Formats: sequence, C-alpha cells, structure tokens
Amino acid sequence: MDTTTSREDLVARAAEIAPLIAKHAAWSEENRRLHDEIIEAYGTAGLLRMRAPQRYGGHEVDLSTVKEVITQVGRGDGSAAWTLSVWSICSWLVGLFPDEAQDEVFANPDARVCGLLSPGGMGTPADGGLVVNGRWQFNTGALQSDWNSLIVVAPMPDGQMAPVMALAPTSELQIIDDWHTSGLRGTGSVTTAARELFIPAHRLLPMGPVLHEIYASKANADSAVYRTPMLLTAATTTAGTVLGLAQAAKEAFFERLPSRKITYTAYESQREAPLTHLQVAEAVLKLDEAEFHADRAASTLDAKSRAGEAWTLEERARVRADLGRMVELAKGSIDTLKSASGASSIYNGVSLQRIARDIEALSLHAILHPDTNYELYGRILAGLEPNTLYI
Repeated sequence: MDTTTSREDLVARAAEIAPLIAKHAAWSEENRRLHDEIIEAYGTAGLLRMRAPQRYGGHEVDLSTVKEVITQVGRGDGSAAWTLSVWSICSWLVGLFPDEAQDEVFANPDARVCGLLSPGGMGTPADGGLVVNGRWQFNTGALQSDWNSLIVVAPMPDGQMAPVMALAPTSELQIIDDWHTSGLRGTGSVTTAARELFIPAHRLLPMGPVLHEIYASKANADSAVYRTPMLLTAATTTAGTVLGLAQAAKEAFFERLPSRKITYTAYESQREAPLTHLQVAEAVLKLDEAEFHADRAASTLDAKSRAGEAWTLEERARVRADLGRMVELAKGSIDTLKSASGASSIYNGVSLQRIARDIEALSLHAILHPDTNYELYGRILAGLEPNTLYI
C-alpha cells in the first residue's frame, strides 16, 4: 500500500465502500459483529492503516483526515464506523509504545487493535513484565481483532499503584460474549478476560506519563501525528461516527420524503407540509453546527501538534466541550428527522430506527457525554482545577 496516499484518496475510498457497508448493516446488527466483507473492504481501501506509522507501510494521517474518512463510513452504518474508529484509536496508541512493541504489532500493518481506557484488571510484577488478571467490558471489535490494549493497575517504582496500558494478543484472552444491547449492536463490544497472563515489559506503557504527552516511542517522537494529547485524540477520533450517522439520517429522510404522505391529513406528499420545512431546516442546521464543533476539535489538535505548541487547560477542556456539543446537536438532528418520519420508521427495514438507536448509545458514552464535558469546560472557565486526569 502506498504510504503517500492522500486525504482525498482515503475519503474517496471510504465513500466508495459506504454502500457495501450499508448493505451489510442489518447482518452486522443481527450477528453482533461486522460482516467479513466490510473488514476486507477496509483492508483493500487502506483504512486500517490510517494511524499506523509510515515506516511500517501506514498512512500516518492527521485527525481531520480520520474524521472525514470515518464520516463516510458512518453514512453506511454506525457500528462499522465506531469499530473503525476504535481500531484507529488503538493503532495510534500502539505508536506511543516502545518501538519494540510496534515492531511486533505492525509486522502486519493492517493489524486490528482494539482497546479501552478504563482500568479493568490488576498487574503483578514478574521477571521482565507483569502478570495480568482482570475483565474489560465494552471492548469494541474484540471478536475480530488481532491485539487488545488493556488498562491494568500495577505498582510503580515508587510503590504507588497506577494505571498501565498493556498490549496482549486477543488469542491469549478469554472472550465473554455479552454484547446484547439496544444500539451499536454490530460493534461486537464484548468483554475480554485474562487469567495469569504474562505481558512483557516492552508491551507496557504507564498511563501517568502518557496523560502528560510523554510517550515511549523514539522512532515516532518527531512525528506531529504522535504528539497530540491521548484522551483528546481518542475522543476526537470518534467524531466521524457521530457525523456519519447524522448524515445518514438526513439522506434516508430525504429519500423517503417525496413519496411519503402524512396520514390523517390532506398532504399526499410530506414535502408540501410547512411543518416539514421547519423540521428539515432545524435538522440540517443542527448537523451543520455539529460539523463545526467536530472540525474545530480536529483542526485544533492537528494545528497545535504540527506547531509543537503547549496546551492550556482551557484549550483541552474546550475540545471535550466541542465533542459534547457535537453529539448533542447530531442527536438533536436525528431525533427531529426520526420524529418527522412517522410510525413507518419503526420497521427494521427502515434505517432511521437503527440510526436513532446508535446515536442514543453514542450519546451515553463517557468520553462524549455532553453533560460531563460541559461541566468540565465550565469548571475550567470558572477558574477551578479539573477534577479528572482525562483531559
């Protein structure tokens, strides 16, 4: 795969496979994992390499590109987009690990790495690494991933307990198939578990330094892509899923609009009703506003990393707030169109019902929840210290 692939090429490839993704959306939801043809299409299009380092054949693209690519995927299916976003996040995370770990994972530049940011296990020091025990829920894509990035709590050299990222082959983990949900069903976000699993030191990365942009990779130290703050990078990578769902809802609504009548009224076409004009104007404007906040978050991260600029607390909190506002606006856009679609939209064959369930699930995610992100931003604006390390 050509490592000089442009943003335009990747976005165009994602748009080309969106119909295939949409075709398999119902299958993915029913089977609670992505259809194999979707994963194959990701590999052919080079989408699995977006955040892998160029020296391994990756594209090493910026966040604005990732957002645009995943938006196109999200037009086909939210679960497919969310899974790709998690694989992109974790591919980027591997780029922060010691180079020996990267050599191991990116021996296959299309390696699918899943993971999460919440501690779910404990690590006990052993000769040359840690012995890990634990369970990690909401592990998107674990059924179809090669590696899993886990967070364990382990003793540090000073005796304090602290979170550590640990990379493990998924073949060494137990899969607990517990993903039975109302939304994002196709993501296969099952639980993984480890029992007395040894993780060598080169596949460990203490979270303390990472949360202060002190990363372990020497080979990636001069790359702007790997200089962005970890939590903000992970959160912003998910933006395309949200925007793609809102765009899919808009497209689905307008496709049905001319032929849909409003029952128990004189309107033979919903398109003629003044109420519809108000509803679509509100929905499209909310989507426009959601795109603004997503664009600002991604462009801020890209620009500051390219310039090597330090971050203020207000700038960090604003990115979190931008993403919370994006979710609120996108969900509002979808809710308006869903409400305007009538009872026929509850049938499984109408994509709006799945889109509405998926955006509801996303709006509850801890990293995107509007209330949580607004409170953090307001706290900083009021001159208080943040009450979380995840900023």
